Amino acid sequence: MRVAKGLLGLFLAMPFMVSAEEIGQVSTVFKFVGPNDRIVVEAFDDPKVEGVTCYLSRAKAGGLKGGLGLAEDRAEASIACRQVGPIAFKGELKDGDEVFKERTSLVFKTMQVVRFLDKKRNTLVYLVYSDRLIEGSPQNAVTAIPILPWPHQ
Repeated sequence: MRVAKGLLGLFLAMPFMVSAEEIGQVSTVFKFVGPNDRIVVEAFDDPKVEGVTCYLSRAKAGGLKGGLGLAEDRAEASIACRQVGPIAFKGELKDGDEVFKERTSLVFKTMQVVRFLDKKRNTLVYLVYSDRLIEGSPQNAVTAIPILPWPHQ
C-alpha cells in the first residue's frame, strides 16, 4: 500500500506534459512479424505558449519487440514549430523548460523537446534531443519562431 501511495504521489508531482497527436506515418522497413519500422509525424501545442504548434518526426521501431513496446527507438528526430495564432504566454517561461517528453525505450531512453527564449531577437527556440540514463546522443534538431503580431481577421 505504501508503494502504491508513493507511486501515486510521484505521478501527481510530475510536471504536466503534453501528449502528441499523430498526423501521419510512413513505413520504412517491412517486418514479417509485428508492425513495420516507420517514421511518425506528430503535432503538439506548447503548454505555456498559446499560438505555437510543434511538429515532430521520429523513427519508431517495429517488429515483435516494437509491437510490444519493448524495442528501443532511434535517437534521430526532426522538429518544426510554427506560430498558428496570436502568441500569449501562460505564466513565466524559463530557459530549458521541457514542453514534450516521450519514452523511446522500455526504461532508460527518452526523447524531449525543450524551449528557450532568445530575448535579444524576440524569438522562441525549440530543441529536440534524446537522452539515456548512461549515455545520451548528441543528435538533435532545432527550430525557431520569431514572436510577431498576429493579423486580425
